[in-house]
Amino acid sequence: MSDLFTRSIEVIKENQHSSGAYLASPNFSTYRYCWYRDGSFIAYAMNLIGEHENAARFHDWASSNVLSRVDIIQRALNKKLRNEILPSEEGLHTRYTLEGLDAEQDWPNFQLDGFGTWLWSLGEYQKLSGATLKPIWVEAAQWTAKYLAALWRQPCSDCWEEFPEQIHLNTLGSIYGGFQGVSEILSGEFDNEAGKIHDYILSNGIHNGYFMKYLGSKEVDASLIGLAVPYSVVSADHINMKNTIEKIEQDLQKQAGVHRYGKDTYYGGGEWILLTAWLGWYWAKLGNKERALELYDWVVSQADGNGDLPEQVPNNLIKQDYYEVWRKRWGEIANPLLWSHANFLILHHNLNLK
Repeated sequence: MSDLFTRSIEVIKENQHSSGAYLASPNFSTYRYCWYRDGSFIAYAMNLIGEHENAARFHDWASSNVLSRVDIIQRALNKKLRNEILPSEEGLHTRYTLEGLDAEQDWPNFQLDGFGTWLWSLGEYQKLSGATLKPIWVEAAQWTAKYLAALWRQPCSDCWEEFPEQIHLNTLGSIYGGFQGVSEILSGEFDNEAGKIHDYILSNGIHNGYFMKYLGSKEVDASLIGLAVPYSVVSADHINMKNTIEKIEQDLQKQAGVHRYGKDTYYGGGEWILLTAWLGWYWAKLGNKERALELYDWVVSQADGNGDLPEQVPNNLIKQDYYEVWRKRWGEIANPLLWSHANFLILHHNLNLK
């Protein structure tokens, strides 16, 4: 068993609050919150390695937050009934303090992918642990699914907290994956809505044979890997997915590490650990262990002397001048990033490594 495997578990456990929330990064002040998206991937990774109690604590936190904000969901549903657009400031936030309070930062906070990913992660918890879900989890999942069913056609920020005016394929995929994940739990209530999203993606989200970053775009984003793994909108060997992966590798992988998207300026647009592991997860799913191992080895090589994995590394920067701009604004790149460690654990598991 690799040292990085052990260290990744330590990092996650050390940075789980008593509330169950996972701190996105302990050494990066801007990330001292818990995101539904990050937390859901982290909880899934812990489930995979048998740490079900650890994952359950996160689901306690996530459910409690939803149930304490049912009034927000109800207002959103009422606006939908009146065919009104929900102002972004009136939606559920994508990140909260570790105690479950609203984040006070002036930073985009309306996005739906985290809640879709949470529903998917909740379904995976039931499969992997074999446990019956707590009633409050099921109730929170019901409210979350209603919220997503009402809003999935509305533009929101993507998984990078950017481009709030667009409808993003990764976001749609996460909601589809969420509805599928809780299908049994919620007695198939949202299966029809999942089917609508599936058809919408395939009818509107393809350009020249590959999935697009957002509707109307000609670019790809590395988060599109999620359409195959884990959200299963299409299979890993679906022709449009294979074309998408080919374009991601062509446009966003200058060497080994994977960039987010072609015009990324955040810290200069470096190579992201979690995305490289995510691409490895895809290839492992497809059965190409050799390719997956190449990506795995690169991820391992990026760990620092403490065995910590950062968010990204400043290699082959897309926009070199922006690296210093962000360093001056927010300090050094986040390190460790729990989502990086989680995706490493997921890839490790999918490669059946000891």
